[in-house]
Amino acid sequence: MDYIAPAWLPGGHLQTIYAAALIPLPAVSYRRERWETPDGDFIDLDWVESQDPGLRIEDRGFRSEDRGSRIEDRKEAPLVVLFHGLEGCSGSHYARALMQAIHSSGWRGVVVHFRGCSGEPNRLPRAYHSGDSAEVDWILRRLHEAYRGTTLYAVGVSLGGNVLLKWLGEQENAAAKLVSRACAVSAPVDLMIAGDALGRGFNLFYARNFLSTLKPKSAAMLEFFPGLFDLRRLRAARTLREFDDVVTAPLHGFQNTDDYWTRASSKPLLRRVGVPTLMINARNDPFLPQHALPQPHEVSRHVALEFPATGGHAGFVSGRFPGHLNWLPRRLLEFFSGT
Repeated sequence: MDYIAPAWLPGGHLQTIYAAALIPLPAVSYRRERWETPDGDFIDLDWVESQDPGLRIEDRGFRSEDRGSRIEDRKEAPLVVLFHGLEGCSGSHYARALMQAIHSSGWRGVVVHFRGCSGEPNRLPRAYHSGDSAEVDWILRRLHEAYRGTTLYAVGVSLGGNVLLKWLGEQENAAAKLVSRACAVSAPVDLMIAGDALGRGFNLFYARNFLSTLKPKSAAMLEFFPGLFDLRRLRAARTLREFDDVVTAPLHGFQNTDDYWTRASSKPLLRRVGVPTLMINARNDPFLPQHALPQPHEVSRHVALEFPATGGHAGFVSGRFPGHLNWLPRRLLEFFSGT
């Protein structure tokens, strides 16, 4: 099922911005669950519950207080785990589109919020980053343990896609013990090229949008951890490279931005992926230039590459104006179903 952008939405920038900020989105009802992390912090997960196709949860007569226990008894329903992008959340356009499709399919879905992305500051002097595969490993192992006998699928979008691919490459064949199939959408697999691309020309629009939330969140962290990093340099940061050099890299054990982007990139690990994995990247994605996309000889035989000419960054709008976001969820669920 090849993707082709509608004629009324030309160009990678429009396809990216319209999908993220302007397209009508489905309403999704989430159930939030908080997990305490092994290091004394927490993450929040937003769940959509399994249902019979076409039947709303409200029609099943569930009360909010008893949805969890009754739904979790239905362990035969597959579970799709979504790792969001930079500064994303369960309300992001791709998350709502996918979770609505899962809700209608009779499956279950969960959006995992990286630390600090669920609307509440995390407790420790750390955040999240593009190479945080140890966090993904802990999350998937806990889900696997809690839902034994359930088929587990994993999706990562943008930053979440890079983290997921890095984890898959590190785990190699062992990942198959936890997830049956995986998908990465618009993953910036070469962070050096992607990060520098976001520091030039019109792409600075996206960088400034990310920084509009990253910088205040980071400044607030200094109220609890004075001296953690240089506030003046944080305020002066105008690109993701500058921000990562001040905050992300030192906070998570990297020497600087170059060290972070090099060590966190998933592209060198794609040859080691041992789980059936679908990569979807538009060739006109503003975040990752076409020449940086992996070639067939750079990935393992388990990785399927789908690089449509259009779609933007995590866009993939379809239909007549005002359009919809049904193509990507449908493609992901098809892949998970083995088609």
